[in-house]
Amino acid sequence: MKALLDVGSIGAAGLRGLLDRARDHADALRAGERVVPSLDGRVVGLLFFEPSTRTRVSFDLAAKRLGATVLVLDPDRSSINKGESLRDTVLTVSSIGAEILVVRHSEARSPALVHTWTGRPVINAGDGTNQHPTQALADCLTLEERFGSIQGLRVAIVGDIVHSRVAGSLVDALRTLGAEVILVGPDAMLPENDLPRSGDLDEVLAEVDVVYLLRIQRERGVEASDDYQSRFQLDFDRSARMKPEAVVMHPGPINRGVEISVEVADGPRSLILDQVACGVPVRMAALEAVGGIDW
Repeated sequence: MKALLDVGSIGAAGLRGLLDRARDHADALRAGERVVPSLDGRVVGLLFFEPSTRTRVSFDLAAKRLGATVLVLDPDRSSINKGESLRDTVLTVSSIGAEILVVRHSEARSPALVHTWTGRPVINAGDGTNQHPTQALADCLTLEERFGSIQGLRVAIVGDIVHSRVAGSLVDALRTLGAEVILVGPDAMLPENDLPRSGDLDEVLAEVDVVYLLRIQRERGVEASDDYQSRFQLDFDRSARMKPEAVVMHPGPINRGVEISVEVADGPRSLILDQVACGVPVRMAALEAVGGIDW
């Protein structure tokens, strides 16, 4: 695998291989076992041109767990502020010695351009409203650890789906692994595709195994309608109508009191912190895959 740019391009076998390797890493980390430093002597460049907490920190830790040296570009203190182009910036970082590049950018398909310009292995850490493949992998690993298999699960993805790169990757991954997906939200926030959809969260709650909540993408100019919370917030009363074994997920950052209440975010159904924890082994597997490491 030369690059991990989206979920669809790696196919079912690639998706399964990454998840199985991530599970091996997760088991080893939980057991306190020493991780084989498969990237010892390699340099991983973290090029985050958008803010990030979970993705950036977990890639940093994942690379270090594998023995790599991590080079972090701080855009606010780089020559980008002097007018340097994205192309010149990434070519500079590559020439300095970064062998694997992890790229987050506000423009869709920027990681693919970086891969073309540099010829280096690239992982897409989120590109505009397009894709976020390692988040989808972390979510799938979380679900497999809870349910054993994703096959046959019914998943409701709720909120600002049309602007969500997380949803763009997650839908592809879930369908590839055999889940049924329903999109829930206001019409303006639902993409045009062949998936079942609903404008009424209450009508689907009792039928699904997973409620996956998304935040409103305010940084992309999106605002919630006045009735958004009353129609689509998952609060305590709504969560009580879910199946006994059903779970709640959210990729973060959470807007508490908007798409999810405090009680639900911190409640027994929540897998939110499990998703965060699964990010490290998943990103370890992704770094190995693009780094040419045989499992």
